[in-house]
Amino acid sequence: MAAAASSSSSPPTPHRPSVERTKGPNGLEKIVLREARGWSAEVHLYGGQVTSWKNDHGDELLFVSSKAIFKPPKAICGGIPICFPQFGTQGNLEKHGFARNRFWSIDDNPPSLPVNTAIKTYADLILKPSEEDLKIWPHSFEFRLRVALAPGGDLILTSRIRNTNTDGRTLSFTFAYHTYLSVSDISEIRVEGLETLDYFDNLNEKGRFTEQGDALVFEAEVDKIYLDAPSKIAIIDHEKKRTYVLRKDGLPDTVVWNPWDKKSKNMQDLGDEEYKHMLCVEPAAVEKSIILKPGEEWKGRMELSAVPSSYCSGQLDPEKVLHG
Repeated sequence: MAAAASSSSSPPTPHRPSVERTKGPNGLEKIVLREARGWSAEVHLYGGQVTSWKNDHGDELLFVSSKAIFKPPKAICGGIPICFPQFGTQGNLEKHGFARNRFWSIDDNPPSLPVNTAIKTYADLILKPSEEDLKIWPHSFEFRLRVALAPGGDLILTSRIRNTNTDGRTLSFTFAYHTYLSVSDISEIRVEGLETLDYFDNLNEKGRFTEQGDALVFEAEVDKIYLDAPSKIAIIDHEKKRTYVLRKDGLPDTVVWNPWDKKSKNMQDLGDEEYKHMLCVEPAAVEKSIILKPGEEWKGRMELSAVPSSYCSGQLDPEKVLHG
């Protein structure tokens, strides 16, 4: 799991990074990460899904629905579900693929990643296809996921997917980190970094359009896939004086989604008014499938930071996070 693993059930001291295995709702196993300054994260083995990320004041930064169903085979609504090997309905599998409703294992001997010696707090998970998975998607793979907390509290997810087919077949998949951010009020949020980009609009027959205006604001349901999005995107929450900075690598697209009021009422695992307090901004590879030859490996990385911000004339003050 991590060099800093703690097997004791007593609470860790505030200044010692720790990694602890415990149980969550319905006895589902999870790993709790704590870094030295008091930031924390939780990742469920069910779905390999991050379900909490809290700052050093204990504020929850990810949205998880109050009606989330922590019971297989239902996916958990909120946190960071992993969409693999299919995003959305763009294929023959269940929506968003099967990785988010499978039990992952702890990877006790992961291949090394480039070393950032400052990061002491992380967990490594692995998913391999079951016999049932091979019937619906006949491909052999190894999906390794590292969830890490950097010393300043940044949440880092690194996915490595390897084609382990022995019959010479290529592996083709789409992917997203379906990240639910907790926001004060969706109608007060601005997203900067996606201006002037082309996008597919899932609410408009998946047509291709070009984004107008200087920043995204939200007044209705949105479900867009932005193409060739920059590696850095800012989500500005004026009311909380907080900016989320999302950095991504190996993931060319960015999905932006909020179901708004009408759709929320039809979602069993989302409260009628909860759409106001969430926004999904999802690093993804959707437009073009990732294709791997046997033995090849793909890596996709996301880093989330939450920084204090004030707001002045539509720009971050004193400097715009995106170009800082």
